Amino acid sequence: MVCGEPPAFAEECGALRPVVESLLRQDPTERPDFEELSGWLRSLVRSAPEPEAGADVVPLPAPDATRLPVVRRRGELVRRRRGRFGGGAAHGRHRQGKRQQPPKQRGGGNQRDRQDSLLPPDRSVRRPVETWEEERPARAPRAPKGPRVLREPPRRGEESSSPRSLGRLLLVLILLLMAAAVAYAVMFLPEQEAGDGGAPASPTGSAAPPAASGEPDPSASADGSADPGSQQPQTSRSAVALAPGYALRKDAEGFEVGVPKDWQRSPANADRQIRYGSDGFTLLVVPGRDTVKAGGADPLDYQRDKEPELQPFRDSTWSSSSGLRRVDVGRQAMAEGQFTWQESGGREVFVRNLAMIVDGRYHVIQVIGPESGRDKVTEIYEQAIASYRVT
Repeated sequence: MVCGEPPAFAEECGALRPVVESLLRQDPTERPDFEELSGWLRSLVRSAPEPEAGADVVPLPAPDATRLPVVRRRGELVRRRRGRFGGGAAHGRHRQGKRQQPPKQRGGGNQRDRQDSLLPPDRSVRRPVETWEEERPARAPRAPKGPRVLREPPRRGEESSSPRSLGRLLLVLILLLMAAAVAYAVMFLPEQEAGDGGAPASPTGSAAPPAASGEPDPSASADGSADPGSQQPQTSRSAVALAPGYALRKDAEGFEVGVPKDWQRSPANADRQIRYGSDGFTLLVVPGRDTVKAGGADPLDYQRDKEPELQPFRDSTWSSSSGLRRVDVGRQAMAEGQFTWQESGGREVFVRNLAMIVDGRYHVIQVIGPESGRDKVTEIYEQAIASYRVT
């Protein structure tokens, strides 16, 4: 804030008066700059007189030339021992013996016992050394030190307890176990492979179509029929175990299949389609109408593009499919899938379809039912594919 009147004189500033008054000038341009001000202050410091010693200054005592200086380490806190000047204690940190106090001297007036004080004795009064410092008792001689025992390396017999030896032992055990496993595999696995040479191979595709529990897989029983003339399909009825309410029907077209007991059979039409059905559910069987040469060797392509029973699915404007897959069990190739479409009458149907190759021909098993009866369609489809045999 700039005042309208010039500032008062700095009369109480002493030698700094011109400095303070120049800094309080109203015009900032007239004030000294930093270099001028620092030079001014340095000249004042150089020309300042020495301070006078007041009453609070304590002069240092004159050093005693007769005594040696006490050598101390920097930062060490040392307090004066009482025994050095009057207590009679031995030198050192620990006491060597019980201190014997000499008889107190009684004095009058303002004298006090200097033997119990922390101050050194008065140098004006000379006293013998025995009065303020006792002789240090003789220390018992120490026993001579024996030769230093050198550390010997562990012997071979003692190395078994070291961690390195334990790790080496574990590594040897692991290698022995691995060698034993390899020897076992070399000795016994070839015999098992030779004994299993006549057994059918495991599936190369996805899992087989669902079947009823405890019943044989139709694809496994008809695997040998894929090679014409090599083996006939299995026709034994003893291997079929149907669920309650189902009966095994042997058809004149050369196959047998399990269907519900109350279902009726329709005669084969021009496309060789045999139908079993009741209450809106239908089982359609086509026993070997199309050949592999005409339909192709891939049952999945045949089911998707060439199978006549799925033509309504391909022609419908509202249709869907799921679960399309090919299953290979040994030499048996088959394909299955789930389809939905809308019939001409407006009914939505759910269809389970299976196409398999037997003796170079396609056999089709298809179950058709309403969209709301998916569980019933699946049950009929599982019983049909589990019991289907070519006779």
